[in-house]
Amino acid sequence: MGSVLAAASPSPAPTAAGGNQGIPGLGSVPPGFSMPSVSSVPSTSGQESADSVSLLPNPGTYEECHRKCKEVFPLQMEGVRLMVNKGLSNYFQVSHTVTLSTMGESGYRFGSTYVGSKQIGPAELFPVLVGDMDNTGSLNSQIIHQLTTALRSKIAIQTQQEKFVNWQCDMEYRGKDFTSAVTLGNPDMLVGSGILVTHYLQSVTPALALGGELMYHRRPGEEATVTSFLGRYTGENYVATLTLGGAGAHATYYHKANDQLQVGVEFEASTRMQETTTSFGYQMDVPKANLVFKGTVDSNWVVGATLEKKLVPLPLTLALGAFLNHRKNKFQCGFAVTIG
Repeated sequence: MGSVLAAASPSPAPTAAGGNQGIPGLGSVPPGFSMPSVSSVPSTSGQESADSVSLLPNPGTYEECHRKCKEVFPLQMEGVRLMVNKGLSNYFQVSHTVTLSTMGESGYRFGSTYVGSKQIGPAELFPVLVGDMDNTGSLNSQIIHQLTTALRSKIAIQTQQEKFVNWQCDMEYRGKDFTSAVTLGNPDMLVGSGILVTHYLQSVTPALALGGELMYHRRPGEEATVTSFLGRYTGENYVATLTLGGAGAHATYYHKANDQLQVGVEFEASTRMQETTTSFGYQMDVPKANLVFKGTVDSNWVVGATLEKKLVPLPLTLALGAFLNHRKNKFQCGFAVTIG
């Protein structure tokens, strides 16, 4: 639920351990609004009510509510991948990726990233243009721009060789204590088809956020509407999120045990597939050795792990990954090298 485009797209800062992920709702999440200080002077009941509202933080985006837990899980790797990143200037970077695989397609991919000079936050510059093209001519591209301090837009396009496959346009508005977004995907006025997705997420308390999603899909002879509701509770060192809707249920729990260990539990139930899956994952960081280890096991008896090692002071990162499906007796492993 959430993203209209199912295909993957490049990210501005790829990592060695993982492949491309699905196109997110509106790119990277800007840091939340800082909470104003509380005055020590007693106020009236009306002023107290206004202060309590102003103290609520921005909840972020609807699509990223489960991301904190998902980042703990390792991404599947298969074959060999070599990536070379080259910064041409402070605003422009290119990448070259060669993939060798026995299960999928092998090939070459060229990527480029441009970051503008409009600074919104400490680590946020706009506009952002990201794109990559493989050796068959297929293209994935995104344009993200902060129109105002509260309004952000994104356009994502995907082509397969010479044909347009998917495109979507997102508009996101961030208030002081809420975030709303509208996504329009693959609209065709002549045929009368397309996908419309709306999100709303509201901070109820500093720790609790509630929201919902409405997805409307139409094509000739068929139309459908799917709704879902979300609740997220953020503690001092944990985040619990639950999504319930017509498509099923999705629950995640993230817990940071200490600076080195993070764990996550994910539960998914699909009404269409009539199946449920429970997964457990963990991430262990060893800063002194520049190591990041991730592991996972799920109810389908799939066990996997990835190991990422940065060879400081060289601009070189090595990644190893292995996954074993006990039920299907299937094993796959991967090795990745990132330079730059």
